[in-house]
Amino acid sequence: MSWILAHRYLVLRRLSQAGILLLFWLGAHMHLGWLTGNLSSSRVFRTVPLSDPYAALQVLASGHLISSTVLIGAAVVVLFYWFVGGRSFCSWVCPVNPVADLGRVIKRRFHPHGQLAVAREARYGFMLLGLVLSAVLGVAAFEWISPVSMLHREIIFGAGLGLLVIPWILALDVLVLRHGWCGSLCPLGAFYALIGRASLLRPAFAAERCDHCGDCVRVCPEPQVLHFDRIAAAGFVGGGECTNCARCIEVCPQEVFSFNVRPIRAGDEPATTEI
Repeated sequence: MSWILAHRYLVLRRLSQAGILLLFWLGAHMHLGWLTGNLSSSRVFRTVPLSDPYAALQVLASGHLISSTVLIGAAVVVLFYWFVGGRSFCSWVCPVNPVADLGRVIKRRFHPHGQLAVAREARYGFMLLGLVLSAVLGVAAFEWISPVSMLHREIIFGAGLGLLVIPWILALDVLVLRHGWCGSLCPLGAFYALIGRASLLRPAFAAERCDHCGDCVRVCPEPQVLHFDRIAAAGFVGGGECTNCARCIEVCPQEVFSFNVRPIRAGDEPATTEI
């Protein structure tokens, strides 16, 4: 029980990821209408559309028309992640996230050397490349090779060669890239990071309690967001690349971090409710 309390957000994230996969599986195999489709396009209760906005942009770039239902679904997803934090998708929904987390655990334990230091900004280049290739090839280019989509489809619709994504991502993260697939290459993460720049729900930062022990930086999958001078001045973790994974909240002995809603306008007082 003490371990669960100390890792409560990790447990909640795994329950969220597993629960979403289960709902998709029930929709596909038991014909329950709670959540049907896949991560690219789905419906809640067979009524509310949800669409991957980056996939929709690729389809538009390829020169194909998309239905109003897809546009509404993409807008619903954008509005949702505008509130909860764009890259919350990465840590609370994406099926690749547990694999990436395992890769970070292995690296912290064994300290492999010789990895390529690909800049984190490279993922924005790959995001644009996905749109350019979609326009050139006439298809949604990233969707054909997306490990997120492949792994999700294999888990929901039947285990097959798509599960090879797991050892591929793990080997890439542990042996090849310093920041891994999620930290350097994933265009979907880059897209949600753009949404996250304006997100409302963020880790709040109580600077007066911080003793700069660095525990939060050591566990954060995106440690560049923990620039202490900046977050102290703002009162919360800014930028769009924070995944809202809450690892900083869990490990901080001074309870410096807590989820909060940031002020919408400069000068507004932040909300006081801690989560």
